[in-house]
Amino acid sequence: MAMFSFVSIFLSIFLLSSSAIVEPRKLLHHEESSQQLADIVDRLPGQPAVNFRQYAGYVTVNETHGRALFYWFFEATEDVDKKPVLLWLNGGPGCSSIGYGEAEELGPFLMQKGVPELRFNEESWNKEANLLFLESPVGVGYSYTNTSSDLFVLGDEITANDSYAFLVNWFKRFPQFKTHDFYIAGESYAGHYVPQLAEKIFDANKNGDEDNYINFKGFMIGNALLDDDTDQRGMIDYAWDHAVISDRMYHDIKKGCNFSDPEETGTCGDLLEGFFEAYNVIDLYSLYAPVCPEDYNSTSSHQLGKIKGSKFRFSKYKLWHRRLAGYDPCVSDYSETYFNRPDVQKALHANVTKIGYSWTHCSDVILSWYDSPDSMLPTLRKLIDGGIRVWVFSGDTDGRIPVTSTRYSLNKLGLNTTQDWTPWYTSKPQVGGWTIVYDGLTFVTVRGAGHQVPTFKPKQARQLVSHFLANKQMPSSPF
Repeated sequence: MAMFSFVSIFLSIFLLSSSAIVEPRKLLHHEESSQQLADIVDRLPGQPAVNFRQYAGYVTVNETHGRALFYWFFEATEDVDKKPVLLWLNGGPGCSSIGYGEAEELGPFLMQKGVPELRFNEESWNKEANLLFLESPVGVGYSYTNTSSDLFVLGDEITANDSYAFLVNWFKRFPQFKTHDFYIAGESYAGHYVPQLAEKIFDANKNGDEDNYINFKGFMIGNALLDDDTDQRGMIDYAWDHAVISDRMYHDIKKGCNFSDPEETGTCGDLLEGFFEAYNVIDLYSLYAPVCPEDYNSTSSHQLGKIKGSKFRFSKYKLWHRRLAGYDPCVSDYSETYFNRPDVQKALHANVTKIGYSWTHCSDVILSWYDSPDSMLPTLRKLIDGGIRVWVFSGDTDGRIPVTSTRYSLNKLGLNTTQDWTPWYTSKPQVGGWTIVYDGLTFVTVRGAGHQVPTFKPKQARQLVSHFLANKQMPSSPF
């Protein structure tokens, strides 16, 4: 009882900035509240002042192997007790949700060149929800394992299992959020991560595990890997339609590659090498964005092209994992430097075990990926039939998993259309993109956005997540 009183008093006077006092909320158990206290992030180097709490640290997901996942959590800017919890996951496989999602897309603190290194994101998604970022699986970012052999058996299944274990344990550490509505969102290879984690939660809830029950309501995935056949076929069609490849290359690939056949021929492999060379001079992830002139393809040109065992055939080609560029195409260089600084790691309670490799956007130590289903469409169908809210979105200038691929994939689901293709609007009388509503699934395009939609169109991205969380369709007329 004395410990509880001490922690409550401490929290009531804790300052996140010189300009604001964060009022405490009642916590349920002194043990959990002390863990929360240990995870509070006071203030990062170069961080602007804010009036909401943030927490970061490790949650153990496997005691025997010593696997621990790193998280960074931001309470909502207001109405913390009423707003849902939203988990964001980046893909790869093997890329950091801290480096991309938080620092370059939708988090409260975005990376910039110079001092201060961080700027407040006026379109941060923690204005809509309590926002949780997770680096998963082990070997990504600050997440680690004490059993080195774990790094050679990673794949979709272990990622989903560990992410589920993380959530169960995280809600025990933060019991005041356990009754909140819970959602998941992500992009790219999170088209695998998100539905698979959603299925784990769905099945566990259905099996009546009350102690570990998660109040899961839905998920949203963007420019998402969903189906090997349609993703790859759509990528080729999109490149030809947007004048990236020649007629000859297009027809040669169509003739020489059968993307519905998992066995790749030597001829197809040679053709795809040529295909990716065509993207060597522009940004694969955003056709009309500039490329970084400084140390081109350096820090963020990660090594997952070396991955073995992935059924995602394009991951074999070196240009598949090109730099993720945004308004500043060099921003990933700044954040890679920032997250390797000892003072930053100390402030985040990160790298406490002194990991034997540097923090990178996409892991340099994950060299094998053993299980990756050819299609996530059956999982989507199962969750839709189970009443889970499912939204899919697509930035329409992405060449990596383009809108063409996503439309092919969703058509393959065979859902009935309840609202046909129609434009949606931003707060100004401008078209934000297009949307179609199926029976159990909503698809939204974001006009002019690349692979990382919140990076390129932050206002529209926040509008999108706001409507998703409220379960309201995108506005069909200017307002």
